[in-house]
Amino acid sequence: MPSKRSIIVRRLFCSFLVVAASYATAYARDDLPLKPNVVLIFVDDMGYGDLGCYGNLKIKTPNIDRLAASGQRWTSFYSSGSTCVPSRTGLMSGRHPALLGKQKLAASPQSLMAAMFKRQGYATAILGKWHLAGYPKDFTQSPMHPLKCGFDYYFGTPGSNDVPAPAGKRQTRDVFDACGKFTFQVPLIRDREVVEFPVNQELFTKRYTEEAVKWIHARKEERFFLYLAHNMPHAPVFASKNFQGTSDAGRYGDVIEEVDWSVGKVVAALKKAGVEENTLVVFTSDNGPWSMFGPHGGTAGPLRGEKGTSWEGGFRVPGIFNWPGTIESSTIGGLAANLDLFSTFATLTGGDEPTDKPGYISTNLSGVLLRQEASPRTQWLFTGGSADAFRSGRYKIHLATKTRSSDPDTRKRVHPVKHDPPLLFNLESDIGEQTNLADSKPDEIARLLAEMKAFRKN
Repeated sequence: MPSKRSIIVRRLFCSFLVVAASYATAYARDDLPLKPNVVLIFVDDMGYGDLGCYGNLKIKTPNIDRLAASGQRWTSFYSSGSTCVPSRTGLMSGRHPALLGKQKLAASPQSLMAAMFKRQGYATAILGKWHLAGYPKDFTQSPMHPLKCGFDYYFGTPGSNDVPAPAGKRQTRDVFDACGKFTFQVPLIRDREVVEFPVNQELFTKRYTEEAVKWIHARKEERFFLYLAHNMPHAPVFASKNFQGTSDAGRYGDVIEEVDWSVGKVVAALKKAGVEENTLVVFTSDNGPWSMFGPHGGTAGPLRGEKGTSWEGGFRVPGIFNWPGTIESSTIGGLAANLDLFSTFATLTGGDEPTDKPGYISTNLSGVLLRQEASPRTQWLFTGGSADAFRSGRYKIHLATKTRSSDPDTRKRVHPVKHDPPLLFNLESDIGEQTNLADSKPDEIARLLAEMKAFRKN
């Protein structure tokens, strides 16, 4: 017969198990934030077909491929725009750029993503390209400077690495071919101080990576949000000496392989800091490749079109989510866009989301990430230079199309060709948008036009 003492011990142990189980159940509830660190790696002008995990056979990207293999690889992940500023506007605000004017965005910098993280007590940093508010003459005093938008630390450039262009010249293929690492008058800024002018473009990726590693180790005892916004591989492309001539895909391939090296260094830093399993890493691109610039541009793989167009190649980009022990290995075919990261991050961290309209259409992807549920996004509006398109489910219509944004030799604008009736493609069976189904499916066109009209009212 057990003693009175042993009975008491057993009862206490059972009580402990009940409490522990209750706590575990409560913690696992969907309405409780998980509060991971977030590292958002945002590259510039990388194409859907530039990575090994998306089918590239020439460029070696083992570190990014491992992220994709052990996490979620999305095959219908879209940028908010097919050029730099609209895409970054959508990313940082959760608002569709076609539904939001620049002035409205500039009036509310505290509604942007970094400010949301900061209100949750996160340390925040941007390393790399900002390009959210044009290119003011004195960016250090801009009302849309990163330090006014929720970031604690900034090290990078105001805009793209081809701005401003050399005196008397435009960004053309010949200029890119002939330019050197100091040709474009790009400043490198730390917080509000210009620390290098012009910046050595060969060192962009290396320096941002070194900064990222140092910053992670300095913030390992805090929750943090790191926005690593690489200038590369935006044209003109430059790699550091250790990567020059090392790939099988020319100077563009060299740059992508250095970006892959950077991803490996960041992941290694998370491991060394002991925070890898509490960190969500997201890797994506701001838009499709600038293919018209030849060796300075990438590939959209099986997709039609490039940067600056409404074809899939302009908007569909790599989308990789990795969170060891939390996100299971999978390939996701559902729709999502980079502006959906706002609601997703807010949900996972317990952050607040904008409640005002217009334009905030960010959807929460956490159910897909944590439980592989169906994506809540089923529609997407493609806009840029009057070449508009709309996708709903498997079907996509084009009201107007263009082959590229401009002529690579003169930079004269390419005007879109209007379509009446709109072009219609089934993206599930025709990812390359080659077979126009307009004549055989007028009802689908009518449905998409009605849904597109409703979408624009958000």
